[in-house]
Amino acid sequence: MDIVIPLFDDFEPLDAIGPYQVLGYLPGATVRFVAAGAKGAVADSIGGMRLDVPTRYTEVDSCDVLLLPGGHGTRPLMGDAEFLDWLRRMHGTTRYTASVCTGALLLGAAGLLQGLAVTTHWAAAGELPAHGATYVPERVVRRDRIVTAAGISAGIDMALHLVALLADETTARAIQLHAEYDPRPPFDSGSWAKASPAVRERIRQLG
Repeated sequence: MDIVIPLFDDFEPLDAIGPYQVLGYLPGATVRFVAAGAKGAVADSIGGMRLDVPTRYTEVDSCDVLLLPGGHGTRPLMGDAEFLDWLRRMHGTTRYTASVCTGALLLGAAGLLQGLAVTTHWAAAGELPAHGATYVPERVVRRDRIVTAAGISAGIDMALHLVALLADETTARAIQLHAEYDPRPPFDSGSWAKASPAVRERIRQLG
């Protein structure tokens, strides 16, 4: 089971590391990062993490699962014809093609979301119609071989969903137990619909 996660400068760290943590425990699976640009050090969107990625995406021609994280670095890639062509070719080989957060916009730019109802980070929801897709405000949405997750932390939910599809629900539950993924957040402000006007204004200031 070959699982490939492309990384690029300005990627959202939990988008990649959350699914990596979960899928890394899938029996028989190998999870590997590939560089969407030049191989070598890739920096996350916060700026404190640099990962050495020794393989460039052009060195990979097939995989069982392709998982695209989000982050500000998706924007330049949306105009990279070579990378988008690679996405289309890889999708032709996968059992599942997945995205977290604004990784969905890369799938959209590659033409893979036409006519589909999908999810992404709430701040990018308005961009989906330009790619022929409809936004669904859910944590994880599966449409045949394409599985999309909402923002950042939803990648963990999506990865557990993939484990259930690729192995079985008991294995997914066991990996959830290993991670002690039993969320009880101190605040109920994890979606746009639940956030107060003051919280919405603060995220604009932080953004």
